[in-house]
Amino acid sequence: MNKTLLFAFLLIQNLIFAQFSERNLSLEKWQFKNAKDQKWLTATVPGTVHLDLINNKIIPDPYKDENEKKVQWIENEDWDYQTSFTISTKELGNQNIELVFNGLDTFSEIYLNGKLLQSTDNMFRKWTIPVKQNLKIGENSLQVKFKSSVNVGKELAKKVSFTTPESPRSYVRKAQYQFGWDWGPRLETAGIWKGVQLNFWNHAKLENVKIEQKALTRQKADLNIHAEIFAEKEGKYSVSINNKSQNIALKSGINIISIPYEIQNPKLWQPNGWGDPNLYQLKISLQKDSKIIAEESERIGLRTVELIQEKDEKGKSFYFKVNGNPMYAKGTNWIPSDSFTPRISKEKYQKLIKDCKEANMNMIRVWGGGIYEDDEFYKACDENGILVWQDFMFAGSFYPSDENFQKNVEMEVKDQIERLQNHPSLALWCGNNEVDEAIVNWGYQKQFKYSKEDSLQVWKDYKKIFHEVIPNAIKKYATSDKSIYWPSSPSIGWGHKESLTEGDSHYWGVWWGEQPFEIFNEKVPRFASEYGFQGMPTLETTKSMFSGEPDLSLQNGTIKAHEKHSRGWEIIDNYMKRDYNIPTDFVKYNYVSQLLQARGMQIAIEAHRRAKPYNMGTLYWQLNDCWPVVSWSSIDYLGNWKALHYQVRRSFKNQVILTEDEGDFLNFYAVNDELKKFEEVKLETQVIQFDGKVINDVTTVLGGKTLDDILKFNHVEIKNLIKHSNKNEVFLKLTLKDGNKKVIAQNNYFFSKPKDLKLTKPTIKIKKISATEIEVSTDVLAKDVYLIGDTHFGDNFFDLLPKTSKKIKVSKPLESVEVMSLYDTMN
Repeated sequence: MNKTLLFAFLLIQNLIFAQFSERNLSLEKWQFKNAKDQKWLTATVPGTVHLDLINNKIIPDPYKDENEKKVQWIENEDWDYQTSFTISTKELGNQNIELVFNGLDTFSEIYLNGKLLQSTDNMFRKWTIPVKQNLKIGENSLQVKFKSSVNVGKELAKKVSFTTPESPRSYVRKAQYQFGWDWGPRLETAGIWKGVQLNFWNHAKLENVKIEQKALTRQKADLNIHAEIFAEKEGKYSVSINNKSQNIALKSGINIISIPYEIQNPKLWQPNGWGDPNLYQLKISLQKDSKIIAEESERIGLRTVELIQEKDEKGKSFYFKVNGNPMYAKGTNWIPSDSFTPRISKEKYQKLIKDCKEANMNMIRVWGGGIYEDDEFYKACDENGILVWQDFMFAGSFYPSDENFQKNVEMEVKDQIERLQNHPSLALWCGNNEVDEAIVNWGYQKQFKYSKEDSLQVWKDYKKIFHEVIPNAIKKYATSDKSIYWPSSPSIGWGHKESLTEGDSHYWGVWWGEQPFEIFNEKVPRFASEYGFQGMPTLETTKSMFSGEPDLSLQNGTIKAHEKHSRGWEIIDNYMKRDYNIPTDFVKYNYVSQLLQARGMQIAIEAHRRAKPYNMGTLYWQLNDCWPVVSWSSIDYLGNWKALHYQVRRSFKNQVILTEDEGDFLNFYAVNDELKKFEEVKLETQVIQFDGKVINDVTTVLGGKTLDDILKFNHVEIKNLIKHSNKNEVFLKLTLKDGNKKVIAQNNYFFSKPKDLKLTKPTIKIKKISATEIEVSTDVLAKDVYLIGDTHFGDNFFDLLPKTSKKIKVSKPLESVEVMSLYDTMN
């Protein structure tokens, strides 16, 4: 070989070696089998054993009929996965090769060419294994052997002297909801649930880039770019941030570097309702001899978030200050949107978060019994201005604190902090969901006859994990601006009076306590992070529960199987008969159950918002579902908005005018959550008969007052409002205007419960305006208009006032639209 060719060859080799590269092993042909069997079957990675069994027609779809019962055997079996892949001479010539599993569910052994490389025991961790010495040119075999998480968990539970509630799930670091919940099936999965790759790198690798915001003003954002760099040997390198380079000297092994970076005249990332969620792209490159050998890209937002807890005459505040301004948190709780998490698409994440934005939300709580969601979830929250309350994945049980468990949890926290902390949407880390409350309030110690020593050990374990291990890990691995930590949600159980005067609250007096919806007006906490009520999914989703022709009957076994709360139907009926007539027709029952759910949550949300600034947050339970089910969700499994989500959008508007019932009197509250003010506000009240006749029309001016935050109007005696009318035949229309007579907010108030209203039959007409718009009109009041069709309606379950019409967007052209109103359930 001549010198020119040799030089060219070496140059090409150097360029190959210099650049970090990645090979996706998920694309290889995977197989799986029951560990007891000989025959291998086709598998998909990422995936789960249940999906692979469905695809191979071994089991029926667990979401259909009563099939969940037929697949419970799967959790007790061990499962093997394997693939083979070729390695070229060029690939093996790299200095370093790492095998990376981004998620293994859960207890597994990893074999490469027959050699055991790693045992795993945590679904939420990333596993990176150096494998250059184990690879060979040509074909290589990779096998992952999974042990039953249930069986391993049972063995771990035997090492503890007392019985743990929900055993054995609390000993297993996997998604807790897979063991069954009161809205989800028991589908305890195994498999390679996230991607697998080979990473090739030379000289040095760049990892764990952390963006710390040191200071933020209108003029400048001062950042520190922190990074871990592993170097093969010491030498001179350079780091570039958006093409601004700086020379660095690296020692052999791990190097921690910090580089200051400025952004002039920064545009703030604002939560939804306050402005745009502005984002900046940062490209960080590591170079050696003028060649890029590694690079990462981070998209950040410039904002400040503080959790404010200050003592006052009523207890202690609990609210978020964002960019220096107190923010009223409006939002919901998130559960995994499928029991088989690998099939949650990017499109589904984006749609659900956009649905939150459209419903005027600014915060979402990721519940601690699910998973740390995919990067796409947090990306969507970044883009839509939705702050994230992030629970760690512990929920409603007692957890051990032995040395192995502590280390496992620390590494889990490390992995998730390093993956998520650069997202501007991330507002708070929370230790767990309802573990403190489970220990203090749920009576497990008495139920399982704990000794005094056992009870002390439970509390000791709790303090170790949630007051030491997790907060210490956050301090160790998170930057200072992403380290807000709250040990447990709720901080105090709903049976204690302090739960309403400090911290966050899960108020379950409604539903679990079977208190009437009106109790929400009395039980107002400082920050409501959980409360809810069940409603049926839409008819489309209800029909999807069946593999064949649906039998829409409340007595049908499939319908019953898709209600996971043991007393769910009974509780729904008990509440329904308080406020509505209970229909015998299934379609009407489905409709009224949704109205009932929406009504309960409207009462709660409005009570919370009227109490501003005592109350500064309302996050209802829950946004979404993991399968077709009767649940607390506002959006069902197929992505359809239930009546609740339409109502939430109205109740969460930045400006609302709300009514408080004090028996013979009404109070009115104008609430403004936006940063702008409204001058010279006035309230117009009209009492209107259901046929459209106005019997009272009054304008109240507040003497030149400005609506900045919240204003209370003087209370009005009901009998003076409705005069001599029957309160069951009239409603109150409220209109809030500013000094320029511009409408700020509108609302309707009914003086009686829905079942007591003396409604007359409306003539509802639907007119097609265009392929994507219809117009709905009525002659008399049409209460709770329900549009039924194969589309998403821009509005639904709304009141249509007498002699008015409403234009509504539809997501796709419709041949026909069915319509129903509350009147149809009363006759």
